[in-house]
Amino acid sequence: MASCVLAIDQGTTGTTVLVLDRRLAVRAKVNQEFRQVFPRPGWVEHDLEEIWNTTLATVQRALREAGLRGKDVAAVGITNQRETTGLWDRRSSRPLHHAIVWQDRRTTEECARLKAAGHEARVREKTGLVLDPYFSATKLAWLLRNVRGARERADSGSAAFGTIDTWLVWKLTGGAAHVTDVSNASRTLLMDLRTRTWDPELLTLFDVPGSVLPAIRASSEVYGQTKGLRLLPDGIPVAGIAGDQQAALFGQACFQPGEAKCTYGTGAFLLQNVGREPVASSRGLLSTVAWTVGGETSYALEGSSFIAGAAVQWLRDGLGLIRKASDVEDLARQVKSSEEVVFVPALAGLGAPHWRPEARGVLRGIDRGTTAAHLARATLEGIAFLIFDLAEAMRAEAGKPFPAFKVDGGASQNDLLMQFQADLLDVPVVRPRMIETTALGAAFLAGLAVGFWKGRDEIRRTWKVGKRFEPRMKPTDREAFLAKWRRAVQAA
Repeated sequence: MASCVLAIDQGTTGTTVLVLDRRLAVRAKVNQEFRQVFPRPGWVEHDLEEIWNTTLATVQRALREAGLRGKDVAAVGITNQRETTGLWDRRSSRPLHHAIVWQDRRTTEECARLKAAGHEARVREKTGLVLDPYFSATKLAWLLRNVRGARERADSGSAAFGTIDTWLVWKLTGGAAHVTDVSNASRTLLMDLRTRTWDPELLTLFDVPGSVLPAIRASSEVYGQTKGLRLLPDGIPVAGIAGDQQAALFGQACFQPGEAKCTYGTGAFLLQNVGREPVASSRGLLSTVAWTVGGETSYALEGSSFIAGAAVQWLRDGLGLIRKASDVEDLARQVKSSEEVVFVPALAGLGAPHWRPEARGVLRGIDRGTTAAHLARATLEGIAFLIFDLAEAMRAEAGKPFPAFKVDGGASQNDLLMQFQADLLDVPVVRPRMIETTALGAAFLAGLAVGFWKGRDEIRRTWKVGKRFEPRMKPTDREAFLAKWRRAVQAA
């Protein structure tokens, strides 16, 4: 009898595989990084085949570490970096080009052209999103225009588009299932948010043929079975999909309207469950689908910061100030304050609520006394400031404060960052015992689809507090910090 669920968390810089049993004991967790490709300034790509091979390797290692075999797996769940856009040949399953990553800014001018032509209001009305290079539609249009033979393959029906969830399901099922779930589809600029179907008007606007698109399915159902894999037997259900941030919302058990979480990964993402109807934002937030489970769809408000952990990676890889990402906290604690140093980590533009793709990073307040420790502390503070801006917009939209601020993701392990976040927000920041909530959400969705877990009440009972950070900053100090931040953002 199958004893575990396998969750594949395919992220921006690496793939994590989690093996969970019915009691939510983690039998194994394995991560493997892969290459980031930067063909030009502002361009970011991934090799789809490398992502697939990395996924296979992490699955194999996870099963080995858990002491399990493929037949012990009840279901496979997938969560993924969302807007990253791939295109491949249906017959050979070979990618036609590298995937264009969500961070990529190459279609900035195309988005500006569409805005100037007056299309943004209609796009926002239909999709809940803004016209920004972040999303999939202009990336897909770029591939169809610029990759030799791509348009001809698309028009003939021999090309397949997908976000990373679609690519992994395609490969896991031997090309039998070309699907995405509603949460990922809601991030493409091609799906109507209310009907949850591909929209003909949007397809025409972005010049995307419907023949390349996957079927839109629920977030928790069986999409197909594994086929032709050496490490897993044929017939294991591939049964849960959600974009990484929606999966984290589910993994944090934010099932009721008003509940919210923030995930600190490569970027940082704040989502609030708003219930069964989408909420239109007037403050630069996005309306998105949270999930469809059991025939019911929940919606969310979202604010996205393109840079969070990536700023720490820049300190490590770009400046060489630290050897590994976890060293940043010790370095930052070498000084009691960032003094006058302020860092706006707009290394890939500014997301919500600013939506300024042309913005670039700004470092202010440097003098001869500035040290690497000041830069490290200012970097952590810059991450927290971006999240503060998102949270303030969301609180204003909802008309009420957060009772607490649930956090997860790799950078949430940084106690200095979490304390500063609590101080800025003036509400408690709560970190669960298990911070791998993205993979956990994918596991829950897959397990629910095959009856491995009984329902959401069982999931909610498993959520446990790991650490709570209470705000302790004086109001005058908070206002002084925020004033410096706002001046710096204006210069970005």
